[in-house]
Amino acid sequence: MIPTLSWTPEGVRFIDQTRLPLEESYVVATTYEQVADVIVTMVVRGAPAIGVSAAYGVALGAQHSESESAERFAPEFDKICARLAGTRPTAVNLFWAIDRMKKLFADLRSKGASMAEVKERILAEAHAMYDEDIAACKTMGAFGGALLPDEGGVLTHCNAGALATCGYGTALGVIRSAVEQGKQIHVYADETRPFLQGARLTAWELTADGIPTTVICDNMAASLMRAGKIKAVVVGADRIAANGDFANKIGTYNVAILAKEHGIPFYCAAPWSTIDMETSTGDAIPIEERNQVEVTHHGGKQLTPHGVGICNPAFDVTPAKYVSAIITERGVLRAPYAESLREMEMAAQ
Repeated sequence: MIPTLSWTPEGVRFIDQTRLPLEESYVVATTYEQVADVIVTMVVRGAPAIGVSAAYGVALGAQHSESESAERFAPEFDKICARLAGTRPTAVNLFWAIDRMKKLFADLRSKGASMAEVKERILAEAHAMYDEDIAACKTMGAFGGALLPDEGGVLTHCNAGALATCGYGTALGVIRSAVEQGKQIHVYADETRPFLQGARLTAWELTADGIPTTVICDNMAASLMRAGKIKAVVVGADRIAANGDFANKIGTYNVAILAKEHGIPFYCAAPWSTIDMETSTGDAIPIEERNQVEVTHHGGKQLTPHGVGICNPAFDVTPAKYVSAIITERGVLRAPYAESLREMEMAAQ
């Protein structure tokens, strides 16, 4: 599998996704501050990968601490968590991972744990999240692969593959599983302006796997759907609200509307850690506004006039009414999502 991120004796090693597809290089973050920078600059990206990266960031912070006990480490721990939590606001996996670390640390602190135990347990928890993410992707891939057509075109937007997770992928995991089941899938990858995750990352992943892939400009989807070339759409998510609305890369909402108009099934694939039952609807999901340079410049060259206004939201929200199914490692959910999500949440407790 593509080594999106890994723990090494030196620090956390990330494939630099800003340099793909033409250059495969790696960045090693040796401090939690560097992990935070890697997340902000999108060297690593994708909600599941961001969550595990943050967990490893907390582990790095603990490893470098000179505190002698959990009690003395507490103020430093809070600072580490706050820094990592401030990196990207939309991906709920980030906060899920940090909250999981907070619960573990609170338990260790209440028991008067030594710093050696704190370091060991926090790193073990991060490793567990890493393994759980890969397992979840493969399980949801099996569930979702069964939903895709036996042959034909499948459209995806952004990159929800191995590069967005610890391995295998969510939406691309569904596609990979369908191919493993013998289905003849041809992927159409939206380029995904302005950061081009589809053109750069999805195309790179799938080509490496030998899965037939065609990159299209974001404004070509409707034409291909009308021509009958798209049989299904599958995308990932950065946060799914309790009613089934979900945030994903900007442009996903457009694709959902087009799929509905053309009678094409539209699937969202994400691990359960992406579901935010505390957020009632998509209207309450915070949307990250990114640097204007991502729109004004490409390859270091300015494309827009000086002084022009720029809007660069990283995500949009797709209402649940456009979603044919939500695919998770716990199973496939159908509308009404407020009920199916709640039932699945209760069943797992």
